[in-house]
Amino acid sequence: MERLFRTALALLLHASLLSAAEVTFELKDNAKQCFYEDIDQGVKVTLDFQVITGGNYDVDCRVKGPHDSVLYNENRKQYDSYAWTTEQRGTYEICFSNEFSTFTHKTVYFDLQVGEEAPLFRDEGTRVVALTQMESACVTIHEGLKSVDNYQTQHRLQETQDRHQAEVLNSRVNMWSIGETIILVVVGVGQVMLLKSFFSDKKGGSTRVGL
Repeated sequence: MERLFRTALALLLHASLLSAAEVTFELKDNAKQCFYEDIDQGVKVTLDFQVITGGNYDVDCRVKGPHDSVLYNENRKQYDSYAWTTEQRGTYEICFSNEFSTFTHKTVYFDLQVGEEAPLFRDEGTRVVALTQMESACVTIHEGLKSVDNYQTQHRLQETQDRHQAEVLNSRVNMWSIGETIILVVVGVGQVMLLKSFFSDKKGGSTRVGL
């Protein structure tokens, strides 16, 4: 039991070695949003982003280094992934732009992972003996949890995108129904007025002459 507790503690400490940030934000039309991260030299960084609502689901993305060096610059991307290793220490800038859109808001999700995932066990690469049954089970659980986390993220993004499309479709159906109702009312009132005019008495139609 004590060994299991130590292994679980090692998993928690292992999870804290990798710095990651997941952000979902709204990007208005003709707007630009930037994020900043201080990163050391020689660190592997991975950026994943996806537009989940709005317009054609596209956005401009740019990554700049400490001295305004452009590392990544793509226009009107729906989703993309970019990985690089920092060559110098400093503040890195990640900007998302919707300046090309005049009236459509976007919802953007991005995941920034700083640093590589450390080995699950400290002597994993140097040990001579094989993993014990307990250690193998911990590795299996760890890999399974990572897969579950990735599936949950993908499912959440897809669910948000589908919900937005359903709400837009529902709004259009409601507007079309209201328009048809107004047209039916106008046509019905017009027909009643037309039929009423057929049966109304016409004044000054004839003159009666007596003999």
